[in-house]
Amino acid sequence: MKPSIVYCLKLLLLLALGGVTMHVPDEDTVVASLGSLRLDGHFGFGHDAHAAARDFGNRCSLLPAAVLHPGSVSDIAATVRRVFLLGRHSPLTVAARGHGHSLLGQSQAAGGIVVKMESLAAAGGGDTAMRVHGGHVDVPGGELWINVLRETLKHGLAPRSWTDYLHLTVGGTLSNAGVSGQAFRHGPQVSNVNQLEIVTGRGDLVTCSPEENSDLFYAALGGLGQFGIITRARIALEPAPKMVRWIRVLYSDFETFTEDQEMLITAEKSFDYIEGFVIINRTGILNNWRTSFKPQDPVQASQFQSDGRVLYCLELTKNFNHDEADIMEQEVGALLSRLRYISSTLFYTDVTYLEFLDRVHTSELKLRAQGLWDVPHPWLNLLIPRSTIHKFAKEVFGKILKDSNNGPILLYPVNRTKWDNRTSVVIPDEEIFYLVGFLSSAPSSSGHGSVEHAMNLNNQIVDFCEKNGVGMKQYLAPYTTQQQWKAHFGARWETFERRKHTYDPLAILAPGQRIFPKASLPMSL
Repeated sequence: MKPSIVYCLKLLLLLALGGVTMHVPDEDTVVASLGSLRLDGHFGFGHDAHAAARDFGNRCSLLPAAVLHPGSVSDIAATVRRVFLLGRHSPLTVAARGHGHSLLGQSQAAGGIVVKMESLAAAGGGDTAMRVHGGHVDVPGGELWINVLRETLKHGLAPRSWTDYLHLTVGGTLSNAGVSGQAFRHGPQVSNVNQLEIVTGRGDLVTCSPEENSDLFYAALGGLGQFGIITRARIALEPAPKMVRWIRVLYSDFETFTEDQEMLITAEKSFDYIEGFVIINRTGILNNWRTSFKPQDPVQASQFQSDGRVLYCLELTKNFNHDEADIMEQEVGALLSRLRYISSTLFYTDVTYLEFLDRVHTSELKLRAQGLWDVPHPWLNLLIPRSTIHKFAKEVFGKILKDSNNGPILLYPVNRTKWDNRTSVVIPDEEIFYLVGFLSSAPSSSGHGSVEHAMNLNNQIVDFCEKNGVGMKQYLAPYTTQQQWKAHFGARWETFERRKHTYDPLAILAPGQRIFPKASLPMSL
């Protein structure tokens, strides 16, 4: 049996058998409990429920009793408030679903209510409108980042911090952290928020910021949806460039690769985006780049061989406007002169700012056309301290993954000082730490392309970290027991638990995270 779906099966079995005091609500039960609510939107059942039981991970499916399509923020508040007033013995829970990009059912609610947050953004007008004011933009929690970017660009502005993939909702990424190659300078997305509007687990609609209701503000940022549903956010903006010089180079030595990255993220003058990738035993890497990039030296590039090697790609950008192209060329040249990459592997291209930020969507369209997007994604995302990254790399890239991997591997450093330690996000306790993402796809039912194979590799990596004092923290963690979550939060668990009891005392919200049980549902399955 697939390890990744054991939790789902056990939970469904518990619910089906009634657990201790619970039962699975059906459509009639939900209508009886919530049908008297006066909504601007509506509840959906049947097809809507089945759609809400799937996510990007494609490894877990928990069927809700109903899906709320909110027409206003008050719809969400009224629904949560009614579930709260039903009391501790009601089996109903509520999960906010953005673009459904969770990996193991985190946006699902078995027998509960899923709130389709994109419906809120689509409603338009009133409290669902997007508004740009000077140095910030107010957006609905269910708005996609790509739409935020398009709107702010009309004003010559853009948010400072991003995720690699922009077809995610604002509330979804702010509930985790939101990390990309700008995080070394601006921090994650949760460090670039001025204000939130939140529906708590009591159904209260609360405006919060660093100055107003600050405990809830910091709790919700990176809070995994445990303290409230983010219905609106005020995002900090900066002047947006028109163009981006996009650069890729390769390294063969891990130590040189990491030293150069660390130099760049601590330099006073640097690139605007810095990410790294690990490439294991892939042929024709530079030939693949030629479809979008041009080599600085075509002859040398054509002679480069990648077969059977572990290589490290450094991806960089420099933002510029058309009248600043000469200055950009000089700055890029000066920065590249300080790096020790393989000289024949320098490739670059110039694209618009929008094209660069939306680059993953271009790949998505190609994968969808090949039927390779809606497959299981057994991803593993780790935060590794700088002090142990070399020990980690030697074991993982030299032994565990030396023969194969089924997707991109991200590896790049960020600065701890750019992460606000008042939020709920848990990170390693070192000034520099690395984000390492194993972004596997599992299109096959058996063999190297299967979920079982990918999960086996993931488990080997996690076991090595836990047994050898690597000091890693998981990002988008798939934990299934409260004991695991306590270990994850460590000394911060007491604060996290206090906030839960304060803002969602009946544990109504985000049941798919498996942190706090509703009523008498056992936590450890």
